[in-house]
Amino acid sequence: MRQIVLDTETTGLSPRNGDRVIEVGCVEIVNRALTGRNFHCYINPERDSDEAALAVHGLTTEFLRDKPKFAEIAHALRDFIDGAELIIHNAPFDLGFLNHEFKLLGLPEFSSFANGVIDTYLSAKELHPGKRNSLDALCERYGISNAHRTLHGALLDSELLAEVYLAMTRGQHSLGMDLEVAMETVDDGLEAVALGEVLVLGAREDELVAHAAVLDGIDKGVKGTCVWRSYEAPAEPVQAAQ
Repeated sequence: MRQIVLDTETTGLSPRNGDRVIEVGCVEIVNRALTGRNFHCYINPERDSDEAALAVHGLTTEFLRDKPKFAEIAHALRDFIDGAELIIHNAPFDLGFLNHEFKLLGLPEFSSFANGVIDTYLSAKELHPGKRNSLDALCERYGISNAHRTLHGALLDSELLAEVYLAMTRGQHSLGMDLEVAMETVDDGLEAVALGEVLVLGAREDELVAHAAVLDGIDKGVKGTCVWRSYEAPAEPVQAAQ
């Protein structure tokens, strides 16, 4: 399975007000492993950022002035995410901007090139109801260091979110994707499920003595032999002395 963790930075909060995308960062995951393939670019939005947005990402108009316009990177971005499942924190925000940018170019919606979307913010709310579920909060919760994150950056945030996503879904992966589940029909028509290698630990000597004492007590109580005796392994035959 190919997945793309994606984040954007923008000049403000709403494309309807003329705000534009100024940075896109994508990180590739294939079969739950980071591949090292990333997509990252800064974009000249041809307008200034709002003061509040500038305080978040720190990307000034001067820095962005010589960067490519969105039209110049749109096809490369589309090709990178084409056919992959997108993983985005608060997906409606980023997709709203990217769909708007593609619409301005007369292209189909950006999201139409993806094979589905996972919104990690919604997933986190389901897993941790009533708790803070910002990216910083999730990094802290899952033990992922974000000490180097003083400002928001699309690529850095995508890299952090990729680690958060893998940590959030690790239990599900271990039970559902990591093990080969073999189904076979047994004589009584029921299905048996093989969940892979099972680790068997033998009982210690003191545990065997305690177990025998419990069975002796049950035998005395029922004035006979308890059913557990029938499940005890037969004693190994003693070899005759040569």
